[in-house]
Amino acid sequence: MMGNGKTENNTEHSAGNIGAHEGNPLAYENVGRLIAKFAIPAIISMLVSSLYNIVDQIFIGQGVGMLGNAATNVAFPVSIICTATALLLGIGSSSNFNLESGAGNRERANRIMGTGLSMLVICGSIIAFAVILFLNPLLHIFGVTPDILPYAQDYLGITAFGIPFLILTTGGNHLIRADRSPTYSMACMLTGAIINTILDPVFIFMFHWGIKGAAWATVIGQMVSGILVIVYFSRFCHLNLEAKMLRPRSEFLKAIVSLGMAACVNQIAMAAVQITMNNTLRHYGAASMYGTDIPLACVGVISKVNMVFMSICIGTSQGCQPLWGFNYGAKNYGRVREAYKKAFQISLMVGILFFLCFQLFPRQIVSIFGTGTEEYFHFAERYFKVFMLLTFINGIQPMSSGFFTSIGKAKLGIVVSLTRQVIFLLPLILIFPVFMGIDGVMYAGPIADGAAAAVAAGFAVRELRAMKDGDGQRK
Repeated sequence: MMGNGKTENNTEHSAGNIGAHEGNPLAYENVGRLIAKFAIPAIISMLVSSLYNIVDQIFIGQGVGMLGNAATNVAFPVSIICTATALLLGIGSSSNFNLESGAGNRERANRIMGTGLSMLVICGSIIAFAVILFLNPLLHIFGVTPDILPYAQDYLGITAFGIPFLILTTGGNHLIRADRSPTYSMACMLTGAIINTILDPVFIFMFHWGIKGAAWATVIGQMVSGILVIVYFSRFCHLNLEAKMLRPRSEFLKAIVSLGMAACVNQIAMAAVQITMNNTLRHYGAASMYGTDIPLACVGVISKVNMVFMSICIGTSQGCQPLWGFNYGAKNYGRVREAYKKAFQISLMVGILFFLCFQLFPRQIVSIFGTGTEEYFHFAERYFKVFMLLTFINGIQPMSSGFFTSIGKAKLGIVVSLTRQVIFLLPLILIFPVFMGIDGVMYAGPIADGAAAAVAAGFAVRELRAMKDGDGQRK
């Protein structure tokens, strides 16, 4: 598996130009245009990734019903774990690649890329095998109820076969963007999502396969996307990726894990929160007017909708990573600071837009995912309005975590990634319901969001000031 041998011009400026590479537009092109060039495809890729779950949720809600939606929510932690693995290897590889390229270490950058690519395939296969082998125990850990169990078994049991392709596609797209092909990266995700969207109604309504049809549509779309990633690195990549570079090396894997850990930990934390929340909702829902299944179904729908918002914020961060990493490696701190400020503004504006949608149109949004009882819609509306109260600042924390990772501040990236999910939200969804019942889960959300945004912004301001003083350095 080798690229076409093309390499970008690596002529360097003199020391007076702080090491920027003349042939790489990341060093000199307008920052706003670069963000648009890389972030828009990254956002579309993230949205398309979310679309797999959202499209399934919509068609399952219409064709199977509330229990089908609840089943996808119970199975969702596996998707989060897969994403965590893909980001660990994808972001870790691409961040190291950008930093090493910016510093002029092209051979090492290529070898890191090869290790990351091969590990995506290996880890995807291992996770798929584990899910198939331990399907029922996992579902009970994730909070399944007796009524939801058969639907969850069908859905997760089938989608497990697509896990290797899902991980390769999600992680591989970071590598493709780092190789300066953001449009191809977007096309990989978009092609699979279109196939999934077409096959969902065919399998569910025409073939009457129910939730199994949605699962097979997802797997087929993921397979096509994964194959397109393989084709890219076989025929189209710019870097010199020789077959021998695909053999994983511990030296490079350690560097990859160091810079990918923040994104991975954030996703693992999301899985832990999702599992804890499912079990909390099941326990306290049984003592409420809503019962056990309505909260699980509602939160499943709302979490998928929130993925759209988070996809835009994370996609903005991912699109900025080549710009942040390359210029930080080249010690061009002014461009790094400018790119962060623009990413911050984008995240804030998107957050305000989604905040208004969540507060003004909660019932209409939930209705897209199927019908339900009046209690179902009542719980969904309250959850939207309370849990999502501080949506307008929610993009700051994941965007800042990606920023710290991109500039080589791995420890800081991990700390920021842990703030919302582990440090604040997880304890709150365990403590608040003891005193407030199921409503405690809702009120935990905005408190965790506000605290996480404040911590992320504080660390970012400190780092940007250090760059302004010329003290930025890798740690």
